[in-house]
Amino acid sequence: MASLPAVPQATFLDPIASPPLALRGTPPASSPDALLELLAQAGAAPRVVEATGTWLMRRESEHTRTAYAKDASWWLAWCAAAGTNPASARPLHTDQYDAALRDSGLAKSTRARRLAAASSWYDYLVRAEVAERNPFLGMDRPSVSADDSPTRGMSPAQLAALLTYARERESARTYALLVLLSTTAARIGSVLDARAGSLGQDKGHRVIDLTTKRNRQKRFVLVPLAVEALEMYLAERGEVGSEEWLFVTSTGRPVDEPAAFRTVRRVAKAAGIPHADQLSPHSLRHSYATALLSKGVPLADVQDAMGHADPRTTRRYDRAAGALDRSPSYKMQEEITKAMAALPTT
Repeated sequence: MASLPAVPQATFLDPIASPPLALRGTPPASSPDALLELLAQAGAAPRVVEATGTWLMRRESEHTRTAYAKDASWWLAWCAAAGTNPASARPLHTDQYDAALRDSGLAKSTRARRLAAASSWYDYLVRAEVAERNPFLGMDRPSVSADDSPTRGMSPAQLAALLTYARERESARTYALLVLLSTTAARIGSVLDARAGSLGQDKGHRVIDLTTKRNRQKRFVLVPLAVEALEMYLAERGEVGSEEWLFVTSTGRPVDEPAAFRTVRRVAKAAGIPHADQLSPHSLRHSYATALLSKGVPLADVQDAMGHADPRTTRRYDRAAGALDRSPSYKMQEEITKAMAALPTT
């Protein structure tokens, strides 16, 4: 088989202004368009920019495309700071990049994700015949297990404190967002991507349809606690069209993930939760699983609610008939409500 033509170094990406080597914080590119602009400004060949755009567009979910763009941009930032041209990068450079990620104090899961994104990018550039090789191919990546998760959860009592504070001191939007995350275990990206028309009913249950990983649609039960919070928030907004974003800012723009991240930490700190500075929207999802499993809710039911993996084929029929009736979200509301009632009155 004939080898692919080599890509001249100067036509791929010339060195860009060197950023700090601390590879954490705000990513160099915060969206797919920003990544393409970064490449173009750095002198990447048009065919590289075009191939990169196609690589991103192959991901069906907008949030997945954004995540890949952010992760890939860190590799470009490191190359710029190290004076390494991505077109001529070798395995030695990718190992040095991994070491820099580690030295920046990043979790194994974050390092593994960034390395996988950069490797995926090169794989596609090779396939599109605009890069000669993938320097990440065959490298040893951080081994990640469930025990490596850096996510910090909260106890039902801490969730109760968080939601009580939000209900009494925060906006109806903030309270509704936190209740929805706490009682559904939905991913923050799915919730922020929801439209008002996603709300509905099914077999006597109030539900919300969200887009999950791999662009799939999943129906979540809305327990009365969440229904009440959402109705209060939507009543405050006034008339809302079905195609409008469910959670919007005062200017009508959709709430983004960084804002949600800041909100969780700010409200948690105000509510007196000791490890508030270590929390994130994913902490509410984490707390959902740990609280329910500790109360004896069947693992299969929690696994279904979390969407971690498809259940066995023999469970599909049973789930179709009674998944909403059996949703552990009702048990989650019970735990939160009991803890809220036990809090001292102010």
